[in-house]
This record gives sequence, structure tokens and C-alpha cells, in this order.
Amino acid sequence: MWMMVMFDLPTETAKQRKSATKFRKFLLDEGFEMVQFSVYVQFIGTYENSQKFVRAIQKNNPSYGDVNILFFTDKQFANIIHIQNRIAKSLKKKPDQFELF
Repeated sequence: MWMMVMFDLPTETAKQRKSATKFRKFLLDEGFEMVQFSVYVQFIGTYENSQKFVRAIQKNNPSYGDVNILFFTDKQFANIIHIQNRIAKSLKKKPDQFELF
């Protein structure tokens, strides 16, 4: 399962820009990867694992602007078509799992 966070935060004032930057850095610190400037993804394993991230995002997002959270299965995420400079590329693949004995 993948989690995608998309946001549209105002950046008209210095305070708003600082809040938006702080939120971006928070997402990166939580292990999310930037897909576009305001779109971040992370492999979360199962939907149940997502709830701690949802609570953290609710706690750390600015008090203004829009934040949307989407969930994708591995198969759905693998079917995302990413085009960069007119060349289709695949997005990041899910991390390898470690075997514990």
C-alpha cells in the first residue's frame, strides 16, 4: 500500500511560505518522497500502518490551505504513468522486504 499526500498551501506572505516549507520538510523527515513540488508519496505496507501518518499530518499541517491523502495498492501505484520531458518513466518501486528469522 502506498500513501500520497497532495497539498495546496498559500504562499503569499513570508509567514505562509515558512509554514509551507516547514510542512514539506516534515513530510521528508517522515520518509515521504517528493513526486512533484506539492505531491509526496511513501510506501506504508498496509492501510493500518497509515493511521499514524494521518494523525501526524493532521497535527503538522498549516491551519490554512488544502491537504489531500490518497491510498494506492502496489498494483495501482505500478500502473501510474509518469512522463518527463516526453519520455515515459516508472515511479519508484516498493522497497524490498527483509526476511527475519
